[in-house]
Amino acid sequence: MSRADSPVPGKLTLWQYVQNVLFYVHIALATLVYGAWGIFVVLRRGRDGAKHVATVWLRYLIWAARFHLGIVTEVRGTPPTGDCIVASKHQCFWDILSLAYALPDRAFIMKREVMRVPIMGWYAYKVGCIPIDRSRGKDAMKAISAQIKERMQRNALGQLIIYPEGTRTRPGQKKPYKHGVATIRAATGLPVIPVAVNTGLFWPRKGWGIRPGRAVIEFLPAVPADLPSNRLIPHLQEVIETNSDRLMAEAGFTG
Repeated sequence: MSRADSPVPGKLTLWQYVQNVLFYVHIALATLVYGAWGIFVVLRRGRDGAKHVATVWLRYLIWAARFHLGIVTEVRGTPPTGDCIVASKHQCFWDILSLAYALPDRAFIMKREVMRVPIMGWYAYKVGCIPIDRSRGKDAMKAISAQIKERMQRNALGQLIIYPEGTRTRPGQKKPYKHGVATIRAATGLPVIPVAVNTGLFWPRKGWGIRPGRAVIEFLPAVPADLPSNRLIPHLQEVIETNSDRLMAEAGFTG
């Protein structure tokens, strides 16, 4: 196993710290430039323009991460292209970017606060991301399901990305999966595609101390359409966690 394919133990070198800083400065400037350029694209082409700007920006960030940090992104399996729910393990910011880049018509269900982030939040809204107000509990999921069904009628949904755990987890950490995916599938009939990752081995939850390595996201077989709703969440948790553990073990994780 090469150094680029396995987690690097111990503290970062001085050069790696420098490259972490340079990467964040680089992508901050790139986001300002692409964000300003993209306004005109979005005004001219609407949601299609926003998706194009997002794809260009994501491609650049993936290149910058490889250049500064030695992060190689690998996509396994077959990314879906039609309307569906993509239910993914969530370990860090990098699996967000990797998933978004791999999917042609991506949109996230995300915390309402994220939609207020300058530049990024505006583009998230324009590509069709759906904010969730967690304080509303079950009412929030009903409202989201109604939005999804309305978008399906307009052929304006795409691949809806959901993190069943509801938050980032450290490698080896497991949290109970929330009911949201099951609620949305029951209301819409959308297929569910699980995704496993090992990204947290190289990109920490808080985004500092990034290490070189091969960050993998893997699209797994769709959940059987006839699986009862009360079995969906246990099935997802078993499939996603088992395969994420496999990907991390391949990279040398033994925790």
